[in-house]
Amino acid sequence: MVFQTNPQLTLEQFLNLPPDEGDTTYELVDGQAIPKVSPKFFHSKLTRVLLYLIEEWSQGRGEICPEWAIILTRRGRDWVPTPDLLYISHQRLPVNWHENETCPVPPELVIEIISPGQTFGQMAAKAKDYLDAGVLRVWIVDSKARSITVFYPDAAPQTYMREQILTDSLFDGLEFSAEQVFQQAKIPLNG
Repeated sequence: MVFQTNPQLTLEQFLNLPPDEGDTTYELVDGQAIPKVSPKFFHSKLTRVLLYLIEEWSQGRGEICPEWAIILTRRGRDWVPTPDLLYISHQRLPVNWHENETCPVPPELVIEIISPGQTFGQMAAKAKDYLDAGVLRVWIVDSKARSITVFYPDAAPQTYMREQILTDSLFDGLEFSAEQVFQQAKIPLNG
């Protein structure tokens, strides 16, 4: 199903769109329902490994969720991105919140995995938009470069490769290397 997106959609109209007949996920960007790039095999495997690693760490701390849309603001307009993964603590979203709705507050962490047809530059621009909207960390995972780049609201991005351990005081006790992620996902060296 293709949604007619002119004129501009309001946040309420976007959230009330009928479900698509296929597996397409849409994001609200500048008043338009924009289809998200369909994940491929490597993307799905990386999502699974990161989900598992963070799920184990997050027990009692918060929620790690794949493909959960977030209501944010981007350049003064409603924005509803659907990151590949997000982590939100119980401080930001109480443990007793049990609504089947879009995430209502910015999470601490958003993870985006670069898909075929996307560039690092595009994802870096999206990372800045996430940070400007109140997300505290954005990880961009690049299977071709075998890297995870961490974007911060108050510091330059840092890229982790090979056996360099990714740690962050915001996620105390969560530690792993980029290579560990790519090896567990069984991504070939030319990923």
